[in-house]
Amino acid sequence: MSKFSRAAIAALCALSVGHGAQAAEADNRNGPSGNGGNNLLIAAAAWKQTAAEYRALYHQAFNLARMRLDQALAARKPGDKPLAVITDIDDTVLNAVNYWGYLIQQDRDFFDDAIWDKWIPENKLTATPGALDFFHYAKAQGVEVFYVSSRDQGDKTYEYALGNLRAAGFPFVDEKHVTILRDSSNKEPRQKEIAAQYNVVAMLGDNLNDFQRKYYVKDVDERARLMEEDRELFGRKFILMPNPTDGHWMRAIFGDSEPPATDRNREIFKKAASKSAWKPAP
Repeated sequence: MSKFSRAAIAALCALSVGHGAQAAEADNRNGPSGNGGNNLLIAAAAWKQTAAEYRALYHQAFNLARMRLDQALAARKPGDKPLAVITDIDDTVLNAVNYWGYLIQQDRDFFDDAIWDKWIPENKLTATPGALDFFHYAKAQGVEVFYVSSRDQGDKTYEYALGNLRAAGFPFVDEKHVTILRDSSNKEPRQKEIAAQYNVVAMLGDNLNDFQRKYYVKDVDERARLMEEDRELFGRKFILMPNPTDGHWMRAIFGDSEPPATDRNREIFKKAASKSAWKPAP
């Protein structure tokens, strides 16, 4: 999760509407009220917290990844490049459900970057269902795992990321295998470096941008069209995890992956949720 896109958009807003208007928009946080029952995040966070289906989708994803790994191992020939897996970190192999639970308790209805940055160093992230079994299996088979993520918690960003992965028990947590991008969410350059030296069995992520940069667009329909172009890759090369709370699907709606908690954005979110809606006959 990076501050890069939000900072750029904030700068443009300041130029176009002026500091006063920007401040008024940023301060308009009239969201959850009363007991917080009208929080926009509740359904998504409750699903992450309680649904067996949520956990099952992770097991399904890692079962697919293991199938692809076993197939690649069986097909290896002398002289072939070594095998590897490339994975995202947050919401792919590390689970942040208690962060979202805290936001609900605090009546926050959009991602809060300041809270996230304070929470990350505490190593409260846990392994997603099936992740540890899969990565330790890969290691036992001689298959390397490369972590490529976008985060920015200041000078200690990389230290925190290593700490999160180690605390959860993951293998290959070292400078060779962990890449953290602080000022960009473009993972393709690093992914291509890895692919030049390894046969990449599978790529794991909770976000289309974890697989290819071409999906990083600001239009919902275009994003869906680009995904459909690659539908043969999903479940084969690209293995997608569930994430209904945040990601670049939000950027396609708002123009920002981490939009501010404003009444205008709440209206935009409602409109997106009714993009297709039944119209009863008169």
